[in-house]
Amino acid sequence: MLQTADVISELKKLIIKSEKPYDLDAVDRAITAACKAHEGQRRSSGEAYVCHPLKVACILVELGMDSETIEAAILHDVVEDTPMELADVQKHFGAEVATLVDGVTKIEKIPFSSREEQQAENVRKMLLAMSQDIRVIIIKLADRLHNMRTSDAWPPQKRRDKAKETMDIYAPLAHRLGIRAVKEELEDISLRILDPVAYKEIEDALALREGERNAFLMSIQERIRERLAEFDLKPFVSGRIKSITGIYRKMYMQGRSFEEIYDVYAVRVIVDTVNDCYNVLGIIHDMFRPIPNRFKDYISTPKSNMYQSLHTTVISKEKIPFEVQIRTWEMHYTAEYGIAAHWKYKLGIQKKDKLEERLAWVRQFIENQKDVDDAEDIVRSIKTDLSSDDVFVFTPKGEVITLPVGATVIDFAYAIHSAVGNRMVGAKVDGRIVPLDYEVKTGEIVEILTTSVQGHGPSRDWLNMVKTGEARNKIRAWYKKERREENIEQGREELERELSRNGIRLSEDRMDRFLQEQVKKQHCANLEDFYAAIGYGGVLLSRIMPRMKEDYLKLVKAEEILLPEQVVNAPRKHRNSGGVVIDGMDNCLVKFAKCCNPLPGDPIIGFITKGFGVSIHKYDCPNAVAGLRKPEDKDRWIVASWAQKPDRQYYGNFEAVLHIYAKYSPKIIADVTVCLADLKVALNSVTTRENGDSMLLIVGLKCSSIEHLKNIIGSLKKLPDVRDVTRAGR
Repeated sequence: MLQTADVISELKKLIIKSEKPYDLDAVDRAITAACKAHEGQRRSSGEAYVCHPLKVACILVELGMDSETIEAAILHDVVEDTPMELADVQKHFGAEVATLVDGVTKIEKIPFSSREEQQAENVRKMLLAMSQDIRVIIIKLADRLHNMRTSDAWPPQKRRDKAKETMDIYAPLAHRLGIRAVKEELEDISLRILDPVAYKEIEDALALREGERNAFLMSIQERIRERLAEFDLKPFVSGRIKSITGIYRKMYMQGRSFEEIYDVYAVRVIVDTVNDCYNVLGIIHDMFRPIPNRFKDYISTPKSNMYQSLHTTVISKEKIPFEVQIRTWEMHYTAEYGIAAHWKYKLGIQKKDKLEERLAWVRQFIENQKDVDDAEDIVRSIKTDLSSDDVFVFTPKGEVITLPVGATVIDFAYAIHSAVGNRMVGAKVDGRIVPLDYEVKTGEIVEILTTSVQGHGPSRDWLNMVKTGEARNKIRAWYKKERREENIEQGREELERELSRNGIRLSEDRMDRFLQEQVKKQHCANLEDFYAAIGYGGVLLSRIMPRMKEDYLKLVKAEEILLPEQVVNAPRKHRNSGGVVIDGMDNCLVKFAKCCNPLPGDPIIGFITKGFGVSIHKYDCPNAVAGLRKPEDKDRWIVASWAQKPDRQYYGNFEAVLHIYAKYSPKIIADVTVCLADLKVALNSVTTRENGDSMLLIVGLKCSSIEHLKNIIGSLKKLPDVRDVTRAGR
């Protein structure tokens, strides 16, 4: 277990080793203040809580951050978790440190109704803090890195949730800021938690011939040094093995075998000038056979995070492919430390530093998100807009536009300017007409065809085609501004349709009160704005309807609900088809409602339909709950129960629908099918929905009772890639 004194000693040694002009007196005062404020507090692991902010400070020293950042890191939890106030921080450490502490604190101290909403709003706050001082997010990344390093002390579900959040948000942010070491470590730790089997498989594959791999890398490095020395070049040459997450993406997401990954090995050559980079490239291609279409020039066309380097993949005389990265020292500092290089090497490269240019994307991203009503949409934008995989596309004038992989010509148009996107009527790629959903590729020349017709605007269908949050938000902004009345009407119709489909039925005055609560939750000024937001896509009904349904059920359960015995008071009980006993009715037609698929063992209630017998619902079915509140239908609800022994023809023949949440796997459907076959369960249907590394399987099947279904669910949960199984219609 870590001791506070040991961590303090480690921090001071790192500060001395850095040889940077830190304010040691201020750092000492910050350490003393943090130790006093956190006195008696413990982490889940049992160690003193103050060890955490001190370790965060250690990470930031290694990144080369300035004295104020180190002080803020040491104090970053005092306002949130101790009696110390922000005014105290400002008084003793100055306004700059207080602003950084406040920026990190604001990200945490927000109440929310759901984990998704909390995540989304945290990201919004984080982006705003970034726009004021980029050091806030660098502290937050270091904070997340240390938390992930020590995540073994967390409960399993919390570990998974934090790992998923890290992979979706913090690793992409680290990538966009160019902090490679932090990004790769965050990804590897998260992957080990999210997919431990695959992680171990890759780890074992790398370890299998570790000695041979290291010897090969050393040999390649030495050969390159010797050859370059003949040309009076004295570069720094190093080698590394590709990160486990990098290998994972190519193996499991691109379907390659370990042997098919050409850049498992990477050699880095660092020289003094750009001319030297291209000279070294020629020498490398003379020494080794280059693999066609594996050359990338990120010097002439930098990545969106300002990364610059020449990449080429070659084959050695041992028939082993490896990647060579060639860059200058300045490019190297940017590649390794990204935005942090501004502080780490400020004294040496200040005149060449491009901090404002590096931060331009932050401001652009925030600008694109300012009109977004659905905070969760920001999270979705981060997953795409900050993706580590980019394509580089050219305008007819030769300007380079950087877009995420999968972006369409519509995304390209809006990346140029919102006016170009709004007036777009078509596109040409390399001189040929392409459909609007065409996905652009690196090296293509894209020409956007526009119209001068007044009032022309984007189609709503484009929202389903675009990849980037920038394009999606600009389309919504146009509809928000230009089509308000149309949006209100469309939003009202969509909402009414979804409310009806989900069985949400209330009297006019109660529905108005219910909707007003939803207006507040979506941060809209009034009901018309709420309708308009639905109409232009700022509020997605598919996202908010589950929560609306929960609110509705809470509302009706909080009020007096008619009990079955209050509905019909009939003493006679008669057996009917389907193994159902209905009070007062004999030999009537019985059907089971598809909205809830009742099973023997479920509390049930019957509804007398017009001409189709009695429809049997689960008693907590939303449609039944809503129907019991309608005075006009009061006499049509009737007491029903299951017979002690169901009809033989129905045994094992009741329908049920399961939602199976699983890790993405090509064989998951086969695994589920085999499992059900082994259980002798008849399968009606299987549909799938994919979302990144996750899958949802909607499975229709036949079973005999609620107990039988529970046994089926228990067996499915034991499958290796299955994360959870729930019954639909609950």
